[in-house]
Amino acid sequence: MIAKTFRGGIHAHYNKEAAAAKPTRKMLPPPARVVIPLHQHTGAPCDPLVKVGDEVKVGQKIGDSSARLTAPVHASLSGKVVAISPQPQSGGRDVVSIVIESDSKEALDEHVEPRRDADDLSADEIRAIVREAGIVGLGGAAFPTYFKLTPPPGKSFDTVILNGAECEPYLSADHRLMVERPGDVIDGARLLLRATGVERAYVGIEENKPDAIEAIAKAADGDGRISVVPLRVKYPQGAEKQLIWAILRREVPSGGLPVDVGAVVSNVGTAAAVKDAVFSGMPLVERVVTVAGSCIREPQNLLVKVGTLVTDLIEACGGYSAPPSKVIIGGPMMGVAQFTTDIPVTKGTSGVLLLGRDEAAPTEPMPCVRCGKCVEACSMRLMPLWIANYAEAGRFDDAERVNALDCIECGCCSFICPSRRRLVQSVRLAKFEIMAKRRRAQAK
Repeated sequence: MIAKTFRGGIHAHYNKEAAAAKPTRKMLPPPARVVIPLHQHTGAPCDPLVKVGDEVKVGQKIGDSSARLTAPVHASLSGKVVAISPQPQSGGRDVVSIVIESDSKEALDEHVEPRRDADDLSADEIRAIVREAGIVGLGGAAFPTYFKLTPPPGKSFDTVILNGAECEPYLSADHRLMVERPGDVIDGARLLLRATGVERAYVGIEENKPDAIEAIAKAADGDGRISVVPLRVKYPQGAEKQLIWAILRREVPSGGLPVDVGAVVSNVGTAAAVKDAVFSGMPLVERVVTVAGSCIREPQNLLVKVGTLVTDLIEACGGYSAPPSKVIIGGPMMGVAQFTTDIPVTKGTSGVLLLGRDEAAPTEPMPCVRCGKCVEACSMRLMPLWIANYAEAGRFDDAERVNALDCIECGCCSFICPSRRRLVQSVRLAKFEIMAKRRRAQAK
């Protein structure tokens, strides 16, 4: 089968080998303390359902909101709530968080138990379970999954796409998941089909993961509704709109969403989490995180509890092999550089990268040479140089006119720019100012 792809993009040095070759390891012993933010998802933050001094168990719901778009949070350790206070997060701001100290018992909440009637659940019941389990997109966006599975009035799905591309350099958590738990991924895909009421699903996997392609294809064998689609190795192959185009040849309109072309896209890790929630009753309290880079002694993929401090992850991987020049949460293209490692793993934390000076060498931007490479690389068919120019000149109306809001902030333009202009940051500024203007207009 010919590998499918999209227009634009870049070919980066992927640097996945060090972690991808090793089986996923559960982080043991569990951390002595977790910090669980009440806002680690797209949508409204949760309100605490516990107070300082309360005893909690693994899987117990400790935060929720009545807002339409939100995701509850659950205790990942059993123990005592010792604080509910603002704590630093990977996004650079403090977020109200619940701090739990472990009692080392790992006692399960009584609501966490296998369902005997899982095969008889309706679409509404599956979506309700997914919502109650606090499942969000595990590819990094952390969008509440139950919301994504419910099409708005007048629209419908005809296709489910599972994203197994994992195109960001260094990251290999999804790769190991597909190799080690292919049955859970496919069981999750079947549940997503039932939840959306459609009869067709595709699992898109880049060609540099042949073992994952083989494992997922074998797990789906005999189910004619589910197909594995090999994808060309190119970044950002795993972005929603690019994945939809590569597999379905459908273009999401400007300002639109995947549902506008009948598609719903979920990460393979999200599908496995849906399977766990429906069949075992376990909410989203742990995830696989890639810890990699030249400055970590033992690069690997760790199954860790949500709320584990990055400091503890580094220690579990043997500590530093050299002082890092930069610590990034996520991948090197779309991740966020950190000022401290005393921040927790959240549901959306796909990786922790500890990069040396050669990997993260700072460069000073130079004037644009009008080479057009950023335009060629942009998978959204935008003009990054003009959007950046308008942003830097404060001409945000002009930036809006050239579709700045369609930018997915993948970083291809900055990566390919020979002048090392900070194009993504300028476009991000433009998007912020455009949305702020719209909010002010709505408030009048």
